[in-house]
Amino acid sequence: MKEESIPGKRYSIKTFGCKVNTYDSSLIQNSMGEKNWIEQPVKGSEKVVHIVNTCAVTEEAVKEAQRWIRRYRKSHPQNPIVVTGCAAQVETERFSSLKEVNLVVGNSHKAELAHVIVDNFNKVDNTEKSDSTSVRFNRDKTFKSSIFKKNDLGKEGGLESGHTRLFLKIQDGCDSFCTFCIIPFARGKSRSISPVDLVKSVQRHYEQGGREVVLTGVHIGDYQNPDNTKEGLADLVRILLEETKIPRIRLSSLEPIEISDELMDLFDSPRVCSHFHLSIQSANSEVLHKMKRKYKAEDVQRVLININKKNSKAFVGMDLIAGFAGETQEQFEETYTRLKDWPWTKIHVFPYSPRRYTYAERAYPSWPRSLIMKRAALIRHLSESRFKEERKKQIGTIKSVLPFRKVEQLGISRDYWTVKWLNKRNNKTDEETLVRVHSVDEKTGYLQGALI
Repeated sequence: MKEESIPGKRYSIKTFGCKVNTYDSSLIQNSMGEKNWIEQPVKGSEKVVHIVNTCAVTEEAVKEAQRWIRRYRKSHPQNPIVVTGCAAQVETERFSSLKEVNLVVGNSHKAELAHVIVDNFNKVDNTEKSDSTSVRFNRDKTFKSSIFKKNDLGKEGGLESGHTRLFLKIQDGCDSFCTFCIIPFARGKSRSISPVDLVKSVQRHYEQGGREVVLTGVHIGDYQNPDNTKEGLADLVRILLEETKIPRIRLSSLEPIEISDELMDLFDSPRVCSHFHLSIQSANSEVLHKMKRKYKAEDVQRVLININKKNSKAFVGMDLIAGFAGETQEQFEETYTRLKDWPWTKIHVFPYSPRRYTYAERAYPSWPRSLIMKRAALIRHLSESRFKEERKKQIGTIKSVLPFRKVEQLGISRDYWTVKWLNKRNNKTDEETLVRVHSVDEKTGYLQGALI
């Protein structure tokens, strides 16, 4: 993408939401030119165009962005604010009506964000007394079109130099339209990047010193090679293993039925990290049907048992919605009981939050917030207890740990445990290092040990 900038103008960004948004923020930064970017400015600093990359997955996520924008405007009255991302796409009017916001650019126009900013902001007098009204526009305040008309996704970009790990977006959009989810309306239909371009990105990351790539997207189980529609996610992983030198490949969230036998076999490679993250949302088949998920509770159980049989030491994280609209007490208790019996490591619990424009919001009455939070607390307590049990089992094991480049004596293992070591290495390197775990740091929850 062509690098564009406003003479004398600099930029900063605030990112809300998922790793896909983090990746998109790095694309934005690349498109504007990294030399123009600074950390979040303090009051009284030079004038900075501030970009807010929003999330729309829950109503609270949208409100959080609105609150943050108001606070930012109070402490930085001289800085123009540009809102983009998922909430800018589906809640356009809410943000365009905010007096603190100068431009709203939906996901439909995010790829042209640099051009939109350059084309719409005239030079602003550099004075601390100026506010949002001092920013003049060439055209409209809002840039948005139908996200479902968007077919392109892009090629390379978003490489986070200076990091040993790269979150690489391989796919965007979603065709599932789960009844609780607004994301298809924010991201559009599923679109994938060609393996040829992804191989280039991974190799470039490796040549810059990176040693792990995390394959991420809105729904990576939908990945489909645009040049050969018969090739899916398993084919992509196989290609990356064959055509790149990256030592570690990690997969982000998948639905249970998306872990095929072919994909599971690829975890035999030591380069594919023994870490699974399953988006299950419930362990009750009736609730899953109301959510319009494509699997049943028995499918979740089968996959968890298969993973455990193949690699009992794998880290298995899961996403679950607590208090879904219409979920009865009996259905919740069935989910809770099944989770107690199944093999997994940690659950990320999301209290159900009704979203405008979704089927569930129209079709099923929501439970009182107090009941939703009570169910969420029960699942979180179950998760915390299980996680502590699994963490204790790691004592005495040897972990292959990839150091964090910007944090001394701390890194992440192939099986997704954060590990710190107490003895310093003689020669600092970004390569993996072996650590024998001898205890748990109760304050941080990290495993800790000594270099071998």
